[in-house]
Amino acid sequence: METIKCLIAGSGPAGYTAAIYAARANLKPVLYEGVLKGGQLTTTTEIENFPGYPQGIDGNQLMEDLRQQAERFGTEFRTGIITETTLDKRPFLVKLDCGKEILAQTLIIATGATARYLGLESEEKFKGQGVSACATCDGFFYRGKDVAIVGGGDTACEEALYLSGMCRKVYMIVRRNVFRASKVMQERVLSAPNIEVLWEHQTKEVLGDATGVTGVRLVHKSGKEKILEVPGFFLAIGHHPNSEPFLPWIAVNEDGYIVTKGKSSETNVEGVFAAGDVQDPRYRQAITAAGSGCMAAMDAERYLSMQTGL
Repeated sequence: METIKCLIAGSGPAGYTAAIYAARANLKPVLYEGVLKGGQLTTTTEIENFPGYPQGIDGNQLMEDLRQQAERFGTEFRTGIITETTLDKRPFLVKLDCGKEILAQTLIIATGATARYLGLESEEKFKGQGVSACATCDGFFYRGKDVAIVGGGDTACEEALYLSGMCRKVYMIVRRNVFRASKVMQERVLSAPNIEVLWEHQTKEVLGDATGVTGVRLVHKSGKEKILEVPGFFLAIGHHPNSEPFLPWIAVNEDGYIVTKGKSSETNVEGVFAAGDVQDPRYRQAITAAGSGCMAAMDAERYLSMQTGL
């Protein structure tokens, strides 16, 4: 059975950056790219907040740049999904969706977190063309315009407030007649002059044309429909961390995010490290994911250097 010195699961900014650092440290990393090669950024068009690109850059191009950089230093890229692991002893046993089994001396988990969507066909159609699950990433494109955001929790309130600082008006679509958010966040939203909360509404359809989103069709609890003319439609109904293949060995919090020790990338299992959105319920930005990928590779290199015979 094949034994890999440094196995990286996931191909977003965290995985690719970990690969760059691991390869330069001569760890001979093997990276399995998972379901979505390049991660969530490949569903985004222009990215303006990643350092080093003053004119912005296409999400796919950014991820391709990172991939090529990792490849230049000797990272081996493979297609496949890790479905199950046994992490109670080293080397770790890793099973893939193709049925193959491999052993890993160290494992870097960078499988990310999947944004929750409503499941509408029209929503899927306009992803990256006005439909977004990250106000911090894409809100800038709607300065001075009207936007809508779905959600009623703390994250939704926080992102609505963020959008209100740059958009003309923010429609907040809440399914229930109350917020799930903390009292302080509720008060901030309700006191914002340009946020209008649409209670007991659900999104029926995202409207658009060749230019992207043009509006959303809502339906009230009473059955009455209305259309909001907005070019931006944001989702803030949560994320799902892709940590299942590493359970029950890896400690996670109540929402499934991997718990790391202090300011390191170390998990509760020696030799297993976590980076990116799979362990970050707070920031979820490309640059923070890349930074944590660097940390994970450096932690893995230090760990291996302390092991005899490696």
